[in-house]
Amino acid sequence: MSTTLPRKGTIAETAEYYSVSTKTVRRWIAAGLIQAERVGPHLIRVDIDSMQTTPLQPAKAGAFA
Repeated sequence: MSTTLPRKGTIAETAEYYSVSTKTVRRWIAAGLIQAERVGPHLIRVDIDSMQTTPLQPAKAGAFA
């Protein structure tokens, strides 16, 4: 029986993947748009598989104003 573990990435890798800032990735995680988990007191890992199936784009400047 073969079980594959979910692949995990860093916030910086996720930011690079989407061409956004790490702050934007943290906002997406807080909003529940990207699945992530805290691994230690300071480490957050993003689920790469869910990241690749989530078509996200940064909001336009002033979109929430």
